[in-house]
Amino acid sequence: MGSRIKQVRRLRLVSALSGVVLAGVAVAPAHAETVRDQQWYLDAMRAEQMWKTSTGKGVEVAVVDSGVDPDFPDLRGQVLSGKNYSRHPGDEHSDYDGHGTDMAVLIAGTGAKGSTTGSYGLAPGAKILPIRVPDFIERSRANGDGNPDDYPTYISKAIRYAADSDAHVINISLGSEEHSKKLDAAVAYALSKNKLIFAAVGNTGSGTNKLEYPAATPGVVGVGAIGKDLKKTKESQYGPQVDLVAPGASMIHTCNGKTGLCESHGTSDASAIASASAALIWSKHPDWTNNQVLRVMLSTASGPISGKERTDDIGYGAVRPRIALTDPGDPGPADEYPLPDYQKGASTATDGAAAKPSTSATAPAQVYSDDEASALLWILAGAGVVVLVGASGGALALRSRKRRREATTAWPQVPPGQPHTTAWTPPGHPGQQPGQGQPWPHHQDTNHTGRP
Repeated sequence: MGSRIKQVRRLRLVSALSGVVLAGVAVAPAHAETVRDQQWYLDAMRAEQMWKTSTGKGVEVAVVDSGVDPDFPDLRGQVLSGKNYSRHPGDEHSDYDGHGTDMAVLIAGTGAKGSTTGSYGLAPGAKILPIRVPDFIERSRANGDGNPDDYPTYISKAIRYAADSDAHVINISLGSEEHSKKLDAAVAYALSKNKLIFAAVGNTGSGTNKLEYPAATPGVVGVGAIGKDLKKTKESQYGPQVDLVAPGASMIHTCNGKTGLCESHGTSDASAIASASAALIWSKHPDWTNNQVLRVMLSTASGPISGKERTDDIGYGAVRPRIALTDPGDPGPADEYPLPDYQKGASTATDGAAAKPSTSATAPAQVYSDDEASALLWILAGAGVVVLVGASGGALALRSRKRRREATTAWPQVPPGQPHTTAWTPPGHPGQQPGQGQPWPHHQDTNHTGRP
């Protein structure tokens, strides 16, 4: 029996005209800001500071999706030859609905479209390996070319192709309730080939909240979404499949829409940001294994404010590649997978790995109480607190970290686009660094119409 297969992000076009409505969705008002000025998540993560150390150069990220357009201005020179499994016209460089290109821009956009109109990915030096899978979502329409029941088969093929390529990271911003031993085996094979797989956990957190694969597959890093208020977004799914969270709300970026500028939200976006974070770290430490990169991502993540090891809402916390780049700590054993859901001895054949625990549709636990400040995630970096995972991937613990003086050297050029050079002042008093003074402003979650 087929089930819904989803690209787990929602999208709306942003117009430069105040008061314009596109497709029944209210658009952002007129503004004089550059596109880069509106990419709040890059400011929150201090992207320009990280780019002094790493841009993701030398790392390939496989994007398993609808294809990636290599002629898109902010991706020119970033997209490699990949693989096509779809019967849509064209090949992996023909994006049949724009989703794959959007994810690639969030990962490796260079801002080459222009100093005012270009947008950046978190890892602008990384390369994109496009792997186009069938259009399962539109199966009920004339242009659909994938049977939903075949979803695990094609995702498995895509993962195996990426595993045999030079890609380091595999991003899958797709999800389905369909699962198979083939998918388990493909994931196990990719891990054995020193790859990291990130996948969106899904956008039905305020609804059915049913497990989606491959995010719920052992060995895959399931990524949920947080908003500007640093809390899990309402749509982001919850459960034991959530390993990390990343920004996934009000994501402004260039796109192939009518206006050329889109605002998206969802765990698709969050997965792309997590994948880009891994690319930054791996570029700085090319001798690390997949296990070591992931272990450092976990050890530098900002954990639940309650002090728990993890929660079903945000997993082990939000990705903080800046900390991973400046003070990664001990990356631990090269050959031990750091998450407990994956058995080290999992077969790469048909047996696969044991399934992650199932989750229910009960109401999610609060990450913060109503009277707590939303001062987690990057805020903790300013407060000198970091969450650690033991070298063997064990329990999390809090420790203090001595503050370091922020570097004041000029931001590097990120070819071929122009770097963002406008100084940013975070919420709070002028001159404060992120994490001091007021927390991020609360973001009102809005459920836009369109695909889940």
